[in-house]
Amino acid sequence: MAAERPRLFGAAYSVYVRIARLALIEKGVDHELVPVDIFSPEGIPDWYRERHPFGKIPAFEHGSLRLFETAAIARYVDEAFPGPALQPADVAERAVMNQIVGLLDAYAYRTLVWDIYVEAVSKPREGGATDAAKVAAALPRARTCLETLERLKRPGPWLLGEQLTLADLHAAPMFAYFVQASEGRDMLAEFPGLGGWWEGIRVRDSFMKTNEGD
Repeated sequence: MAAERPRLFGAAYSVYVRIARLALIEKGVDHELVPVDIFSPEGIPDWYRERHPFGKIPAFEHGSLRLFETAAIARYVDEAFPGPALQPADVAERAVMNQIVGLLDAYAYRTLVWDIYVEAVSKPREGGATDAAKVAAALPRARTCLETLERLKRPGPWLLGEQLTLADLHAAPMFAYFVQASEGRDMLAEFPGLGGWWEGIRVRDSFMKTNEGD
């Protein structure tokens, strides 16, 4: 099955589609991105419900295998294909990686992307009004996310130190939106470890190839 070309379903603007794309590119996996826009006026295509019962993106197909949920897709890609390992071999470090991924999903995504970027950048750009109260309420949680990531970060260029892992690929698309807001840039400047990490990941080849106007 490894010889078959995987298909990733979703939209390029999506944080979670980009995470999966980053994993595929880092592993050197030739793949097809099948466009699915769940926010289109026509709604979610009926055929897509067979691939993701909750109507979210991305979904993934490799031969007879179908997956949804980005963390499962990214781990499968790392383990099913040759190329540089994207998960630490050490069980404790792998647990920290998984903790970071869980932190990003549970606490950072909604806060950094929807409550800050969408309100402060996306809405005004499209002629809407920023909900300043929502942004203000999100900043303390954003700070907790950054403080925790700064504390967990190992010495070296990446979150787990010298090895690029799925934790980096999970975080980078969220930060790409977060730092478009002045509030995000100002906050990130207070955390030198994360700031150095961001400067490294944002110019990485896989990140540049998936840049959709960040």
